[in-house]
Amino acid sequence: MSRFGWFPFTTGLISRSPLTMAGIRQILKINSIDSASLTKPMTTQTSSPAVGLGIAFLGFAFYASHDAITKHLGAEYSVFQIIFFAMLFAFVPMSIMMLADRKTDNFRPAHPFLVLSRSALSIVALSCGFYAFTVLPLAEVYSLLFAAPLLITVFSIPILGEVVRLQRWAAVVVGLVGVLIVLRPGTTDLTLGHAAAVTSACASALASVVVRKIGSAERSAVLILYPMLLSMLVMGATLPGIYRPMELTDLMLMAGLGFLSVLAQLCIIAGYRAAPAAVIAPMQYSQILWATVFGFFFFQERPDFYVGVGSAVIIGSGIFVVWRESRSNVSVRSPVLRAFATRFAVAPNPPRK
Repeated sequence: MSRFGWFPFTTGLISRSPLTMAGIRQILKINSIDSASLTKPMTTQTSSPAVGLGIAFLGFAFYASHDAITKHLGAEYSVFQIIFFAMLFAFVPMSIMMLADRKTDNFRPAHPFLVLSRSALSIVALSCGFYAFTVLPLAEVYSLLFAAPLLITVFSIPILGEVVRLQRWAAVVVGLVGVLIVLRPGTTDLTLGHAAAVTSACASALASVVVRKIGSAERSAVLILYPMLLSMLVMGATLPGIYRPMELTDLMLMAGLGFLSVLAQLCIIAGYRAAPAAVIAPMQYSQILWATVFGFFFFQERPDFYVGVGSAVIIGSGIFVVWRESRSNVSVRSPVLRAFATRFAVAPNPPRK
């Protein structure tokens, strides 16, 4: 991956590859969503934590931009309509990348029930997350979504048989106290948006643990395709009742949502290939910086003192959990470290180096 990110890398390959199916495979082969390729790290000669951090930072900047656009569109359109068109436009580049994978049986799940359960949980996480972004300040939504890694730790105990000892339990409890600081129940009015953000964090965490339960038995193509198709089917079924005609500029913004989500995930995968997971995983918290900037300049939002304190507590707890899992003999499955940077649990878990 180019040290300047996805765009120069892709442009350089396109300039050297013929526009045939073989050429498309050549362009996309490094971004193939084959499970084995995702878990294969870069060679020692090309591995660089600095490059990995830069690419991951770019990926999370793409995600933050995605969320700011979602908030803008949410003032005019239903969340279901936004998700439908965002998924529709994301499906185009993802389908091309799937065509680059020559292996057979790409789309037949080995665990149909778990794959469908994970897809349903992803739809809940996606819908609730999108809704929260449309009605709450960006920074406040992020602070609540950042509880997901802590919830992954909890859910991994009954589902994965993970052994969580005192230090990680203490981090989880402290992080959940941070959530209470943000919400301040009894002193501020809790809205449907707050409930949606917390529900999104819970559903995303549970879906990520289900993916870890499946392990390497499912191809990444399956883990991407099923949530996307199910999302489009469910959201498409709601369109007759909620559809609102769109101006061309808004349609282009919805297309931008789809492409931004794909670019972001590719950057994050590339970051995990270039640097250790313990280095890349905390970069997710950089989104709070973008949320503060976008909220201030575009939506006149100013995070209050309690959101800032609560966010710091949640982020600190999450980083501690990542640090503990990265140490030897602490966690066998590393549920947070390997599922930390997925987006509403729609994308496959990033590889761990």
